[in-house]
Amino acid sequence: MPGENLSRDEARERAALLSVEGYEVSLDLRSAVGGTEAEPRTFRSVTTIRFRSAEPGAMTFADLIAPSVTAVSLNGKDLDPGAVFDGNRILLEDLAEDNELVVDAQCAYSRTGEGMHRFVDPEDGEVYLYTQYEPADSRRVFANFEQPDLKAPFRFEVRAPEGWVVWSNGVGELADGVWKFAETKPISTYITAFVAGPYHYVTDSYERVFEDGTRLEIPLGALCRKGLARHFDSDDVFLVTKQGLDFFHDHFDYPYPFGKYDQAFVPEYNLGAMENPGCVTFREEFIFRGKVTQASYERRANVILHEMAHMWFGDLVTMVWWDDLWLKESFADFMGTFSMVEATRFTNGWTTFANNRKSWAYRADQLPSTHPITADIRDLEDAKLNFDGITYAKGASVLKQLVAYVGRDAFLEGARRYFKRHAYGNTRLGDLLSVLEETSGRDMATWSRSWLQTAGVNSLTPQVILSPEGRVTEVAILQEAAESHPELRPHRVAVGLYRRSPEGTVERYARAEVDVEGPRTVVGELVGADAPDLVLVNDDDLTYCKIRFDEGSLATLRGGLGGITDPLARALCWSALWNLTRDALMPARDFVDLVLRFAGRESDIGVLQMLHAWANSARTHYAAPDWRAEGGRLLAEGALRELRLAAPGSQHQLAWARFFAAVATSEADLQLLQGLLEDTAKIEGLDVDQELRWAFLEPLAAHGVADEAVLAAELARDDTASGKRHQVRCLAARPSAAVKAQAWASVVESDSLSNALVEATIAGFAQPSHRELTAPYAAKYFEAIERVWEERSIQIGMDVVKGLFPSLQDSQETLDATDAWLAAHGAAAPALRRLVLEARDDLARTLRGQACDVAVGE
Repeated sequence: MPGENLSRDEARERAALLSVEGYEVSLDLRSAVGGTEAEPRTFRSVTTIRFRSAEPGAMTFADLIAPSVTAVSLNGKDLDPGAVFDGNRILLEDLAEDNELVVDAQCAYSRTGEGMHRFVDPEDGEVYLYTQYEPADSRRVFANFEQPDLKAPFRFEVRAPEGWVVWSNGVGELADGVWKFAETKPISTYITAFVAGPYHYVTDSYERVFEDGTRLEIPLGALCRKGLARHFDSDDVFLVTKQGLDFFHDHFDYPYPFGKYDQAFVPEYNLGAMENPGCVTFREEFIFRGKVTQASYERRANVILHEMAHMWFGDLVTMVWWDDLWLKESFADFMGTFSMVEATRFTNGWTTFANNRKSWAYRADQLPSTHPITADIRDLEDAKLNFDGITYAKGASVLKQLVAYVGRDAFLEGARRYFKRHAYGNTRLGDLLSVLEETSGRDMATWSRSWLQTAGVNSLTPQVILSPEGRVTEVAILQEAAESHPELRPHRVAVGLYRRSPEGTVERYARAEVDVEGPRTVVGELVGADAPDLVLVNDDDLTYCKIRFDEGSLATLRGGLGGITDPLARALCWSALWNLTRDALMPARDFVDLVLRFAGRESDIGVLQMLHAWANSARTHYAAPDWRAEGGRLLAEGALRELRLAAPGSQHQLAWARFFAAVATSEADLQLLQGLLEDTAKIEGLDVDQELRWAFLEPLAAHGVADEAVLAAELARDDTASGKRHQVRCLAARPSAAVKAQAWASVVESDSLSNALVEATIAGFAQPSHRELTAPYAAKYFEAIERVWEERSIQIGMDVVKGLFPSLQDSQETLDATDAWLAAHGAAAPALRRLVLEARDDLARTLRGQACDVAVGE
């Protein structure tokens, strides 16, 4: 990645100098088909940029990452490409007041999901293209000024292979072999987009009549590869899309501004989705090839609505620089769940948010790399790493708390004023705070300092004092912070008192809201209440904090967690117990025991699947090493028991089947999986479709039951892009030193694999049951990562550095080796050091958790 970086200071200087009036971009993508597969395969890209300079005679640069440049002209004067282009930038000297830059380049198709990604479908040989740019990869497709605050309108035209269709941000028409697209509104470079190929395309439309009688019509489209067409439930995609458009028009008072609304589900996509206006892209895994639970449909709906919220938060109004990335991502994350709960069938979305999304935030906020929601982003490498649990999930959690603080009406009115005041412009934190102060009357500066400009998560613990007669004389909330981030924040919380009935249910009988300030806050409204069995200090999940329990409440949960009747309260308790486990305050075996005793009663399928993941993580990482095998046996027994008890054909049955496969280790367990694959064993109602077959094959491969021939036969049965990814993962999962060596070499020593196959290989390589086989690669990892970071794209670099860190070599020796690398590589790229520091922190947390579990086992 040398030379590809761009600093905040450079961007600030260029923004002060330039204003961009418009782009004309012409791409010739006919080279995507035919010829050989030799790399790099390139396409012609011709860009004309009209821009003004505040200082005639000044010098600046344009951005372009390309194998070669054929011609460059500035204001009619031809420049020598060899003299002005260094592979990443084009030097522009002696600017006029009004300028025209023309760049004719050969740009490379991508296999890493960055820039113009090219995918060949193994099922039918068809070629599919799409672009992905954020934060700064449009410069891999056309020359530009790659920073979010130099917005401009774009005119695109594309020549494509015969029979292809091309989509972009605006409406396109094919004339004389060229696709020409309507000029866009002023937008940032990173949200321009192209999708091209023989995609399967379905259309619909959305109409709305406003109070003044004006009519808004939005053409809707949805597309995917032809090979997925038979699985594509576009009707549901359109349903959620229309529900979202209704919701945002009801609440934002600003009509959708970008004309059409296409949604493309594309292969080998690195992200969940991307909010390109008029041409939103999604990972194609949101098209389900087999049976999935409602949690998967809910997740897809949430992502659709998250991206739709970006049309206003991010596309219409965009941050000046990546410091204020949260201005779009936190809002989109919050609005995705907010709109989903209020406008769609997924009315329990806040439960998923509390249990799933916030766990991502809690983890990120306790890493050494934690940062304020408004982060210090020095350059593009920093920006790439800040698409994290702080910017998304903590930011959304804090906005949920803000709504409780200022009120829903004031919050939404602030959003409406924000859009109208800054439409097609760029903003900073202060621009949002000013409108919220106007609409709420609250001091937003104080709130912002506590919540947006400091890092770390607070813990809230209840303290209950009872009278001799068994009534509450005082309930207080104790607030604590980590030594590294000692800020105590204002929290608007609900405190719930729960009692356990003779029938075993645990139900709330008293609730009070209070503003928590400082280290101790008394909840006066609860004085005189009956003695509680459980005190829940963030009931209804109004704030962002780690919930702790007093001893009495913890005893109630150990004995009756499954009896809590309210799904959100139950999810909050599960999340709090998982945080206790991660913080080495609850032994991993105790958490596993709670899951074994109470998960079978969990009604919310998303919470259940999260419990499965947590229980497996507790066994793999936080349990005492000499208890791991016993923990795995108990989980497999419990999973099989619940699998057989689940209603035939139910989503709970499917979830337990997948979990059973994930923890199966014994000969009997593996024989059952093999029997289900070969149709010699049956579990009533369980449909072992193709996706479930692969889920069963991975543990069979990892334990040496399914060999290369079996996996080849399965690929022949499922000779698709998805099948190939599954097969690659399973091949790398086999228990052989030669297999591990081959997998390592294919990822670390070669760049021949696409991004999706790199991801699949790493997933197969790192098997918890293969600690001894992968032990030799701990030292190799530290020898290789700096070279990999320098030579590979940032996305592949991130995949390798995170995915191959020797986390399963969970010993003090590995921790020491990590520290030694960090000490010896102080000058390594800051983004690389951050990833290693984060992995080190996870490993140290693992060792503390194991020590906690060892202590209880002695």
